Amino acid sequence: MKKYELTAEFIEKWGKKLFRIKALISFGSVEAGELGGYVEKEDNLAQNGNAWVCDDAEVYGNARVFGSARVCGDARVYGNARVFGNARVCGDARVFGNARVFGNARVFDDARVFGNARVFGNAEVCDDARVFGNAEVCGNAVVFDDAEVCDDADYLLIGRIGSRFSFTTFFKNKDKGITVSCGCFLGTIAEFRAKVTDTHGNNKHAKMYNLAADMAELQILGEEHFDKLNTNKSEPF
Repeated sequence: MKKYELTAEFIEKWGKKLFRIKALISFGSVEAGELGGYVEKEDNLAQNGNAWVCDDAEVYGNARVFGSARVCGDARVYGNARVFGNARVCGDARVFGNARVFGNARVFDDARVFGNARVFGNAEVCDDARVFGNAEVCGNAVVFDDAEVCDDADYLLIGRIGSRFSFTTFFKNKDKGITVSCGCFLGTIAEFRAKVTDTHGNNKHAKMYNLAADMAELQILGEEHFDKLNTNKSEPF
């Protein structure tokens, strides 16, 4: 039995007709008779499982949404993209190309995931962040602000470390520098080091955070740039 149908209501995008969907039965948190978002065809949204497209979200092209995934708000999923598992794509986010978003991943705000990128696990991509190319963002990574991650070397997730025993994410920003997300802190890697010194002095936690920052600079900026940065830097211990 089908769980939804295409209604007569439609919009036109890029020469395609996208039809508003309507639930035929209750499933997951969706009630029978509830109107959803827009799809081009039934292939875009699985008729089994609890996946749903809601609000004014759009799924079209060869894109597919299945499992228990949700696409909502004004989000768009298109091209050959796949959104599945318990993933969520919402806000004004875009997932396209051959991108995959799955697991418990979240893509929202004005974030973009495209190319052959993969976002999965408990990862979050938000704000104006861009994840593309062959990049994989996974685990508990949080990529946001003006991040640009185009391959696996553009971000580093380290944890659990520090006084909070939590995860810290280092990622390349649009200025080709490094932005750090650690608890409620968000700033450049230089600001992060200064905050660490101000908060922890030279204790064990400070040494761990600074070692993590060193690793991030080596991976994200490369060996030559790392050596230049550390020419006059004292040893961490």
